[in-house]
Amino acid sequence: MGKTIAVMGTGIDTIYPREHRRLAENIIDQGGALVTEFDPGTPPLPTHFPRRNRIISGLSLGVLVVEAAPRSGSLITARLALEQNREVFAIPGSIHNPQSRGCHQIIKQGAHLVEQAEDIICELQGALGGLAVLPEHSLPPQSSSAVPTGEKDLLADELKLLSVLGFEPVDMDSLAIDGLFSTAELSRLLISLELKGLVENRSGFYLRLS
Repeated sequence: MGKTIAVMGTGIDTIYPREHRRLAENIIDQGGALVTEFDPGTPPLPTHFPRRNRIISGLSLGVLVVEAAPRSGSLITARLALEQNREVFAIPGSIHNPQSRGCHQIIKQGAHLVEQAEDIICELQGALGGLAVLPEHSLPPQSSSAVPTGEKDLLADELKLLSVLGFEPVDMDSLAIDGLFSTAELSRLLISLELKGLVENRSGFYLRLS
């Protein structure tokens, strides 16, 4: 099982945004780490995040851009990765989605197009060494239950929100339109589902993972 390393654009004692405090605590509890080059008490200033991004790319074998506008921090990270001789990968998206244009831009410039995890593993197989994808026959059997294992212990509100979320990224404002939850409730539930590995936050856009 891998560990999570979160690189901060603030001092170690300043979690930004504040609602990510539980996520930070969970990373530590699971044996991960919070990393920063800024002094304690340093606030989240815009100029800090490009500096943070160079550490993210430097720690990585490669950088995968999932969604990015033509001018975004993700593309800054991709550029820094190239300067550090790291591999750059990108997932293409709909031509109508402005958050896909940055990915299409760097694919045109030579980033590896990714459709599945094996595309990255194949490209990095030398650096990954002995790590390999398990063959299908060695994977644990899937449960026959109609409810996925990760959903069995969810609260009623979490199940309700999960049923509304799809596999295409959606912002919080769009989720709030239905009026099922207040903004505060939505934020709390999304963080809870994210910590349970059922929802992913992609730069403020949420989607379910299973």
